[in-house]
Amino acid sequence: MTRGTGLLVVALAALALALWSLAPDQRPLHNDEAVNGVKFGQLWSGQGYRYDPNEHHGPSLYYATLAVSRLTGAPADCDSLTDGRLRFTTVLFGAGLLLLLLLVADGLGRHAVAWAALLTATSPAIVFYSRYYIHEVLLVFFTFLAIAAGWRYSRRRRVGWLLLAGAAVGAMHATKETFVITLAAAMLALGLNQLWGRWLDASAAPPKPCGLKFSHLAAAVGVWLVVALLLFSSFFANAAGPLDSVRTYLPWLNRAGGASPHIHPWSFYLHRLLFFHADKGPVWSEAFILALAVVGARAAFVRQGVAGASAGFVRFLALYAFALMAAYSLISYKTPWCLLSFWHGMILLAGVGAAWLAGRAKRRLPRIAITLLLLAGAGHLAWQAMLANGPYAADRRNPYVYAQTSPDLPRLVRQVEALARAHPQGHQMLVHVMAPDSDYWPLPWYLRSLKQVGWWDQVPADPYGAVMIASSQLHAALDERQTHVMVGYFELRPQVFLELYVDLDLWRAYLAKNPAKPE
Repeated sequence: MTRGTGLLVVALAALALALWSLAPDQRPLHNDEAVNGVKFGQLWSGQGYRYDPNEHHGPSLYYATLAVSRLTGAPADCDSLTDGRLRFTTVLFGAGLLLLLLLVADGLGRHAVAWAALLTATSPAIVFYSRYYIHEVLLVFFTFLAIAAGWRYSRRRRVGWLLLAGAAVGAMHATKETFVITLAAAMLALGLNQLWGRWLDASAAPPKPCGLKFSHLAAAVGVWLVVALLLFSSFFANAAGPLDSVRTYLPWLNRAGGASPHIHPWSFYLHRLLFFHADKGPVWSEAFILALAVVGARAAFVRQGVAGASAGFVRFLALYAFALMAAYSLISYKTPWCLLSFWHGMILLAGVGAAWLAGRAKRRLPRIAITLLLLAGAGHLAWQAMLANGPYAADRRNPYVYAQTSPDLPRLVRQVEALARAHPQGHQMLVHVMAPDSDYWPLPWYLRSLKQVGWWDQVPADPYGAVMIASSQLHAALDERQTHVMVGYFELRPQVFLELYVDLDLWRAYLAKNPAKPE
């Protein structure tokens, strides 16, 4: 790889980090982000962390956030943590995907690496979910690290690279249960790639023996297990954690089999990625990436014009990415951020496809024309990424928005905070929150500064407090006694509303402190 390509990749990574960090509070936290925020807040405030095999995925997100928070001087007070500070951790890992490309430059080819970096930085899906405080982008980062380290080992046979790959797999394990799908796709791709190289690609020279030493492999597996053990056991504070990381597959297999509200048809991901158009919304499409990925895969299989690249490595990526896409499409349980695992593989292939197309033109003017067309395609992706993270950040017309918290919810939070300031006990005032099936998230994150908050799935026998927040589905009518007043409806998510009830004396105190402004 030339110095210029390396500098370009580093510059794109720095630019991505800077741009993706802008306006991190553009939309309120999704339910899942809020749960992760609360769990990290407990760890940050010294309450520790304990892996839950039934929900919430693995511990790597929380410990990564802990490291980033310490390095960046986060406030010691958990109540002072912001949405943006949480999301900065995932932004770092998303931008890190560009830097990892430097490890596979002799596998993809230097031109392909530059195109892959540009497409990673502009893909709306990558950008949107890198600004999402969930586990997915960490899983993709550790997966790519494992692949890149494995590739480096295959080139130099230095055990350090294989140990790094083992550590990356351990981090994958400690990130999300779906890492087993990624491992299965990678193992299948490795096997099929070997078969293709040995028996089906008659035009190719016989593949070099792998040279993988059993002692190196055993050491890598050992590192994997040590990393997973440390994280799942909360650094030996939770002895049941490692075993729970195996038990977790019972509830998750149950969900994957259909016991979940997140059941969608096989086309769910492709619909969002290739063509998505809601009424009065823009047309969204990343079909440009898939088309280039097909070109890149074809070039590897026919061994035609993959300049400076390893056809075997690109072929492995093609088998891996398409196998992973098929697996995720066939599993009934689907949430849109899961697409990142296979889509990142498609972006790597797309880089090869773009380099192949640009390299086909032998004359200067056609080469410039093709390059400009490719840049226009990347520009269109960047425009969509700006829309997805700007005016459509919490809009259902955005294909990457899913069960998103309404922008109206911060208005409720501000109202409750203002009531606390008017209450004699301040943030010690009694607040009751009631919603069926715990359908009040992300309020536990946003109301964490209030010290006396009760949470119920139904209206309790004695629901009354200074402030009460009730789901409209409960038909609570908590103002019938005329001791409280219902002061407004607030949207939690589309078509899901909360009612705010306030003690009359507190409401009078609030109005006295916040008189209505004349129109």
